[in-house]
Amino acid sequence: MKIKSIISCLFSVFVTSCFALTLFAADTIKIGINVPLTGFAASDGKSALNGAKLAAEQVNDAGGVLGKMIELVVYDDQASPKHSVPIATKLIEKDKVVVGVSGSYSGASRAAAGVYQSAKVPYIAAYAIHPDITRAGEYVFRTSFVGEVQGRAGAKLVGQSLGKKKAVLITLNNDFGKSLAAGFKEKAGDFGVKILNEYQYSIKDRQFGAIVARVRADRPDVIYATGYFFTAGPLVSQLRAAGVTVPIIGQEGYDSDTFIKIAGKSAEGIIITTSLDRDSDDPEAKDFIMQFEKKFNHKVDMVAASAHTAVKVAAVAIAKAGSPDRKAIRDAIAKSEVPASTGIISFNALGEVIKDVQVQVVRDGDFRRHSIIHDPVLLAPPTK
Repeated sequence: MKIKSIISCLFSVFVTSCFALTLFAADTIKIGINVPLTGFAASDGKSALNGAKLAAEQVNDAGGVLGKMIELVVYDDQASPKHSVPIATKLIEKDKVVVGVSGSYSGASRAAAGVYQSAKVPYIAAYAIHPDITRAGEYVFRTSFVGEVQGRAGAKLVGQSLGKKKAVLITLNNDFGKSLAAGFKEKAGDFGVKILNEYQYSIKDRQFGAIVARVRADRPDVIYATGYFFTAGPLVSQLRAAGVTVPIIGQEGYDSDTFIKIAGKSAEGIIITTSLDRDSDDPEAKDFIMQFEKKFNHKVDMVAASAHTAVKVAAVAIAKAGSPDRKAIRDAIAKSEVPASTGIISFNALGEVIKDVQVQVVRDGDFRRHSIIHDPVLLAPPTK
């Protein structure tokens, strides 16, 4: 009798515990995240996830949204479309997320965007720049610049701010590199910049001897070189080692302390266009940078700030929607005007962000403010 009583009691505790877990699960609002945690983009993925985690923690510490806590549901997409598509399906159908966030690159984000659009679930690309991402439909948004916009900003930086007139382009042969180069080429002539040559390379390349030799022969007064930190580090090092001393202009793909570590002394003076101003006086940016570096004990970068921004936009939209209804959340995102670490976030009809471009320069081993490009006409994102 005593044994039966104990068993009955234990069963009761088990059922109560399971019920409590179910209540906890039901008492959260889920935001899905696809992010590369393994593979070539793992460093960016880790940073993006940390930015997203910090945003969720800050929202929850402030009481959550709609009386519930934000729960991040995270899957590793390895920056690959073949992984991001089934992940998107799982997040929507199994995990029942109300918003998806991409903390990944353009290929993975483009592929997932179509899945979210078909299911009519809002999807925010934190930093992927290919223009076709938002063209998936009205449920897809982007909190960073489309590639062509950042390329146009690069042309103005080179021709107007730096006064350089003879450029060589070194272009990473993928969506990221080609869209940036397209924007630069579109507006270079408007700022008096002549493009002497363009050389392409693969994302797998780390030895750039042939390109370096050709660039030296071209004798440009500036280089516009697209790439990620793991390609840009070796490229910049080899250019400088060969005696090429002209300014090198990079983009947000360089925006990582890892780039500076790879390039070493060659990183000094490198200028990039990006979304994050380390020297911002804005309280949102200053607070984010301070809290991120304190919590994770490493320097902040653009992907962390962009993922932080995307999750914050999602949380604000859920609160404004007044319910976890996906259509209501989508409509709230479309009407956003959210102060964030990467600027005031608002969107045009295509779901593209409208904001200034930050220009950073490596000085004494850190990214510091160089300038800000404020030009609403030049930086206007596509509308269709």
